[in-house]
Amino acid sequence: MRRNILAAAFCGLGSIAIADTVTIAALGDSLTQGYGLPEAEGFVPQLQGWLDDQGLAVRMINAGVSGDTTQGGLSRVAWTLTPEVDAMIVALGGNDLLRGIVPETSRANLRGILEVAATQNVEVLLVGMEAPGNYGPEFKTTFDSIYPDLAEEFDVALYPSFFQAFDGEADVPAQLGEFIQPDGIHPSASGVARIVEAMGPAVADLAARASDETG
Repeated sequence: MRRNILAAAFCGLGSIAIADTVTIAALGDSLTQGYGLPEAEGFVPQLQGWLDDQGLAVRMINAGVSGDTTQGGLSRVAWTLTPEVDAMIVALGGNDLLRGIVPETSRANLRGILEVAATQNVEVLLVGMEAPGNYGPEFKTTFDSIYPDLAEEFDVALYPSFFQAFDGEADVPAQLGEFIQPDGIHPSASGVARIVEAMGPAVADLAARASDETG
């Protein structure tokens, strides 16, 4: 049964209890790594701060590598999941799109990552990515379906898009100016803060489920 993390997010954090410190690895690309930002203003440090502010005993590990594709993530997931890691955020696919990698390859790589996590009993939050329209409708439909399909197949939590916090605004660049760096791709520090605020409850839920598994 697929878990709907958006519903969990709207329920608030009152029911989330974590007895011991949970370690979460964020496996991703430049969006996770914090490209173009001072270290303290990147995604993982800001997410760590958000979790700390909620009083949650969670330790984040930044496993983001700029330029990484789903293939790169697959090649390093096994050594990323050291025995201390209880859960993992998987946020990959953007560079596959930039390179025009066929969706079938991206799907196979992400499936491989989830298979490794399953064998190690690691809870996962799969972060989706949406293809632009310039590759054509068939490519977009095929790529966009990867994340919900795999989330259902592996029974892992799905967060629809790394940029979910800007849903409905992406088509109006002027509205995103302060939230996106000049390259038009990577979020600014304030953009990361907004992303973290939106995604935070899903990560807190991930930590709670990992705590239940290890407790």
